[in-house]
Amino acid sequence: MADLLSLDQLKALAEQVIKKITGNKDLIAALTKDPAGLLKTLGINVPSEQINKLVELVREKLGDQTTKSLLAKIKSFFKK
Repeated sequence: MADLLSLDQLKALAEQVIKKITGNKDLIAALTKDPAGLLKTLGINVPSEQINKLVELVREKLGDQTTKSLLAKIKSFFKK
């Protein structure tokens, strides 16, 4: 069994994944369809026990970015 990563290490990996998939709809879709395969494609090595946690962190961060983007659009709409 591989050594488990700390939460901070997982968060850093999540940031790497986000940087690599941002703007690529195919890679973002792969996050839902085959997260383990996506991580392998991106060269991200994580113990199998922690794949779900890493994917969860990536999805949370992407959700935060989407929410912030939507809020910015709404604010700009009302400033017009």
